[in-house]
Amino acid sequence: MSNQKTELSDLGEFGLIKHLTNKIELQNESSIKGVGDDCAVLNYPNKRVVVTTDMLTEGIHFNLMYVPLKHLGYKSIAVNLSDVYAMNATPKQVTVSIALSSKFSLEAIEQLYQGIHLACQHYGVDLVGGDTTSSLTGLTISVTAIGEVDEDKVVYRCGAKPTNLLCVSGDLGGAYMGLQLLERENEVFKVDPNMKPQFKEYDYLLERQLKPEPRRDVIKMLADNNVCPTSMIDISDGLSSEILHLCEESSVGCRLYEDKIPYHPNTQDLAQEMNINPIVAALNGGEDYELLFTVDIKDYERIKNNPLITVLGHITEAQEGANLVTAGMGKFIPLEAQGWNPMMNKIEE
Repeated sequence: MSNQKTELSDLGEFGLIKHLTNKIELQNESSIKGVGDDCAVLNYPNKRVVVTTDMLTEGIHFNLMYVPLKHLGYKSIAVNLSDVYAMNATPKQVTVSIALSSKFSLEAIEQLYQGIHLACQHYGVDLVGGDTTSSLTGLTISVTAIGEVDEDKVVYRCGAKPTNLLCVSGDLGGAYMGLQLLERENEVFKVDPNMKPQFKEYDYLLERQLKPEPRRDVIKMLADNNVCPTSMIDISDGLSSEILHLCEESSVGCRLYEDKIPYHPNTQDLAQEMNINPIVAALNGGEDYELLFTVDIKDYERIKNNPLITVLGHITEAQEGANLVTAGMGKFIPLEAQGWNPMMNKIEE
């Protein structure tokens, strides 16, 4: 890799925008006009349009001591696409705005945009606009994602009904444990910069934290099996918080069975090594970007053996509350919203 450093001031704002966007090729018919005018122009005949925005701020949401800029660019797109998939929609366009300080060179921002372009290419979305500005405190990234969905296929948080099955994709707690590993090794580095990181065989957990993948495959699987969720949300703040969001919006309760929560073996191994209960990582850790959804019980036969998802429990009447049913004794414990707080870099009590 070249050690060349080009000051952003040498290009100016418009030169930087042109440099970062001159190779963009539009992939979707709904993208009529992308970067280069006062507004992007989009066309969505006979569709519902979904729009979501997410912001990532240095020192709050990411630490550049251990987050590569290319991974950060990819993640900034991925977390927004996850919200679109959570509406049962297909993402089509994104806009990206950045505020950056003078410590960043052109080569550094190119790395960030390499990740952005890679994610856009992988998920078939078009980068159609954005903004750049200066910052006195580091780097901030704001992404807006736009998607489309048929009117009768859009899924909200408010559609869960009693006896619906509560399901989740993938495994949980891995992103949180990946963050704990990175934080631990960063503290060691501060004491001894010559000490090599002790990541052992935890690549899976690092990827879950640094390069999450939104679950496009799950949306396709459900459609292929003619299953439309009754409600859905993505897991950004932890399983407990997201279940409570669904229950509140749908005016229902639920039973979540502790022994049904899926973990990757790496999550359990590192949790044991770091003296963390894996259920804490799953319930409260966040950033897994899996899909939490409910389906009608009549669809059970269509999903019961699918390796992409796990049935966690079921929806109840609202007066029963949202409860974790413990393994073994079957004790009911009310769920609480103790999600990850990026401002405090810890789980809220």
